[in-house]
Amino acid sequence: MNIQSMTGYAALDRDLGTVRLVLELKSVNGRFLDLNFRCAEELRFLEMPLRERLAAMIGRGKVDCRITLQPNSTAAPHLIANLALVRKLAALEAEVRGVLEKAQPLSVADVLRWPGVLESEAIPPERLQTECFALLDAVLIEFLASRAREGARLGEALLERVAKMRAAIAQVEPLVPAAIAEYSERLAARLREAVAALDEERIRQEISVFAAKIDVAEELARLVTHLDEVERVLTQGGAVGKRLDFLMQELNREANTLASKSVSSAVTAIALELKLLIEQMREQVQNLE
Repeated sequence: MNIQSMTGYAALDRDLGTVRLVLELKSVNGRFLDLNFRCAEELRFLEMPLRERLAAMIGRGKVDCRITLQPNSTAAPHLIANLALVRKLAALEAEVRGVLEKAQPLSVADVLRWPGVLESEAIPPERLQTECFALLDAVLIEFLASRAREGARLGEALLERVAKMRAAIAQVEPLVPAAIAEYSERLAARLREAVAALDEERIRQEISVFAAKIDVAEELARLVTHLDEVERVLTQGGAVGKRLDFLMQELNREANTLASKSVSSAVTAIALELKLLIEQMREQVQNLE
């Protein structure tokens, strides 16, 4: 059974020296693919290619992708001096000392503490792109595996409910002839009481017409056919959510008709049980891609 839930989660990180690249993916169910990105400004230029990579691998769901660069506390910082800024400070000091001859000169420590003089060595964009793509590929493997595990669990739950529905449907058919006969007898008695002179043949005709209206053989057959299709879709795998959602609507329609035609409390109880199982299945189907 190769089906995927729309619920999934995975997160990994890579050591880039002075920083760690962290990528997190999580998703919940949604009618379409909805990608929401949150990423560091240094990585903003990669958003579109990363979106395309994700869209090629994920069918449906509301997906949050978070990419950050975090300081690596275990790595010694690799600092470089902004010499252009140092030269500007030196030129400004010379101008000031031309006006204030007794002003204290800037020390090396003063210069190094000046905002912007010491900077962490920047990671080249080319390396950021390579590392991001490699990390995304690794996270996607974990992410899709988590969705597949959840999909398999949901698929098994759906098949369990299919089996329960088949058992419930099998209980209906033996009940129908006796229910119709009992109801026909009660209806005939009421008709005779209401119209004492009513022709017996006319009574039989009316009962036959009514029996045809409350015959549920077609509904039972369609329920079984739809359940066969549910099993086939689950076995085939792939993107099954939309197809199964349609089948849930069809199953619910037949269960409603079965309930409306019922002239037996036992059949009505079974129809209500079917509707409950279908509703439970529909909730699970809504999480499938």
